[in-house]
Amino acid sequence: MMSANVMFDLDVVDWSTKARSAGHLVYAAGVATLGLLLVIFGVVRSGRASAAAFSVGGYIAGAYYFTSSTSFANPAVTIARTFSDTFAGIEPASMPAFVVAQLVAAGLAVALIRVIYPDAADVADRVVVPRERTEV
Repeated sequence: MMSANVMFDLDVVDWSTKARSAGHLVYAAGVATLGLLLVIFGVVRSGRASAAAFSVGGYIAGAYYFTSSTSFANPAVTIARTFSDTFAGIEPASMPAFVVAQLVAAGLAVALIRVIYPDAADVADRVVVPRERTEV
């Protein structure tokens, strides 16, 4: 976000003043997080881990439109959005509730993944796809 601020001729850090404290927005962030984790494990479980980046990108783009929170699905992104007073910003005081909702949703996702994919532990090491080194 700070890099984006510089690109758009804003102060490097411009604390957001956009209040996002409504319960439905926090709930939407949880839904976005839960769905994101299900997409990741679903793609890996299907044996198509190489498609994970495209699946995640597609999900986040879609979740931007189908959640009222504009897809606050990742605590790192949520925290970063406090540094920019733009339409995507979130005031620092609103941020903790979103992070808590995302952590709760992550716990629910783990439980749901264990039910949907009982053999998830067998493929869990494929969630992180190693990058192949190429000689230059």
